[in-house]
Amino acid sequence: MMSHSPSLPPEKPDIDFNSESTVQKLARKSKDSPLMVAGLSSFFVIAAFGIYRFRNRGQLSASNYLMQLRVTAQGAVITCLTVGVLKSLYDRYNKDDKTE
Repeated sequence: MMSHSPSLPPEKPDIDFNSESTVQKLARKSKDSPLMVAGLSSFFVIAAFGIYRFRNRGQLSASNYLMQLRVTAQGAVITCLTVGVLKSLYDRYNKDDKTE
């Protein structure tokens, strides 16, 4: 057995990401960054609703309707990611204050 000297950092556990199933990968990602999953979910909900409402778009041209739908879906994702970044910055700032 190898003994670790005090100056060496402890070894990180080996995680084989290739053997993860899709469900396991999604569960790991949702624990690591839940707002990313919320952003992707909001994108798919907005896209599904837009596809459903495409037939009743009124006088709006198809290309204009799809462009507005894309901007709305992207805005939802960007909002979720921005909230996630702000939350991590807030947590980091509060963590630094507590250690002093």
